[in-house]
Amino acid sequence: MSDNFLREIDEEVRRDQAADLWKKYGNLIIVLLALLVAGVGVWRFWQYRQDQAAQAVSARLETALKASRESRGEEAEKTLAELAREGAGGYALVARFRFAAEAARRDPADGAKAFDALSSDVAIEATFRDLARIRSAMLKVDLAPYAEIKASLEPLAGATGIWRHTARELLGVSALKAANMDDAGRWFDQIVVDREAPQALRQRADLYLALVRAGPVDVK
Repeated sequence: MSDNFLREIDEEVRRDQAADLWKKYGNLIIVLLALLVAGVGVWRFWQYRQDQAAQAVSARLETALKASRESRGEEAEKTLAELAREGAGGYALVARFRFAAEAARRDPADGAKAFDALSSDVAIEATFRDLARIRSAMLKVDLAPYAEIKASLEPLAGATGIWRHTARELLGVSALKAANMDDAGRWFDQIVVDREAPQALRQRADLYLALVRAGPVDVK
């Protein structure tokens, strides 16, 4: 009976304490709960608007890609240029890359300029800037001298570069076109001995090396 009596007293004290706390802080608790509910509502509304905006941008991007597939290049370029200016985050970046690729279909030099603009934009992650440099070099390999290609791609051809395989092949092809057999052989050798290089690329490098060993061809 003594234990029960003590428990009843303890519960009564707790009820009194809770009542005192509610009298003292009840209004504050109500305000905080209201703010929490309002905050959740605002966040959900913002998330809904973001989802709607993302769906709209995605639809416009698909429209541009469809125009490209149907050889309506001018329409595709216009939409992609708008998305590159107005889009946010990843969509804008995708639009810029696609715009450069679309421009390259019309004029390789214009495409290279668009990729160069991407490669020099410090607001873009370095990996994507390097990819843009690779894409530009692909277009320039038949247009620009070896010295220009080398200055652009040599920093990407190191042993740990994620784009090194493509960079080395482009460097080798450019050197081969310039009849610089020493540099061409060096770049293709690096592909062949790199165990991480794709097998198809190593086979191509072997064919290129056969051309290097044959030496320049004199055309009279």
